Amino acid sequence: MKIAAANTKLDEILAKVEKKGTKAPKLIEDLKELREYALKEQDPLVTKVLRLTYEYLADNESFDVQAQYDEDEEGNEYPIEIESTENLLYLLNLLKNADHKINREEIKDYRTALKLILY
Repeated sequence: MKIAAANTKLDEILAKVEKKGTKAPKLIEDLKELREYALKEQDPLVTKVLRLTYEYLADNESFDVQAQYDEDEEGNEYPIEIESTENLLYLLNLLKNADHKINREEIKDYRTALKLILY
């Protein structure tokens, strides 16, 4: 995120999730507020992922989205098992540097996974 206030808000959300997990109080409201910053930054990928994230959290009260995969020697992909809170923390940390090429690819993976689950 580029706006200083957005990074401050993101840091607050990260601290809250680290302490209380995916059921942290006002987490969805905080993500909605962070989404407003993404709209101001005109970053449609981050805007969409944040909306899908809080919709998923509202529906499931967890973040067990399967968006991370590992590859074996033969090129076969398999999902990485990751706990709900750690998964959300990983996504939020990706958003801290959303312009980085590799981070954007992983954010797109989350977007795709969330869209498949929600719609």
